[in-house]
Amino acid sequence: MYRSLWLKLENFLDEEKRLFLGQVIRFGLTGGFTTFLNAAIYYVGAKWGHMAPLFSNFIGYLVAMIVGYLLHNYFSFRGHGCQDRHWQLFLRFCLASLLGLGLNSFWVGCMVNYLHLMKWTPLPFMVFVTPLVSFWLNRRWVFRPSKK
Repeated sequence: MYRSLWLKLENFLDEEKRLFLGQVIRFGLTGGFTTFLNAAIYYVGAKWGHMAPLFSNFIGYLVAMIVGYLLHNYFSFRGHGCQDRHWQLFLRFCLASLLGLGLNSFWVGCMVNYLHLMKWTPLPFMVFVTPLVSFWLNRRWVFRPSKK
C-alpha cells in the first residue's frame, strides 16, 4: 500500500519536491522522537522529580539536542548540504537548538510560572509549534547545501 502511494507521488512530484518530502517525513519521525524525549524528561522531572519546571525543561532539551543532532545529521538531512564539517554543523545545530530551548522555555515560563496553569499546558506548543520553527531553521541554515 505504501509502496503504491510512493510510486504515485513519484509520478506527480519532481525530484526536488520528492527530496523535500522525504526530509519532512524523516524530520517528523526524528523530531517526533526527540520532542517526545524532551517532553517526557520535562514532565517526569517537573511532576515526579520535583525539579523546577524550567530546569527540567533544560535537562530534557539538552538530552534531546544531542540525540537530535546525531539523528538529523545521519537520517533526516542525509545527503542535504555539507555534512563533512561536523564541528560547524554541530555549532549551528546547537545555536538553532538554543532557539528551540528559548521557545520551549517561553511556553513553560508564560504558562506555568506566570499564568500558573497546569504543568502539561506548554506541551502542545512544545510538540507542535517549536518543531515547525526547528525544521525551517535546520533545513535553511544548519544543514543547508553548500554554495559551490
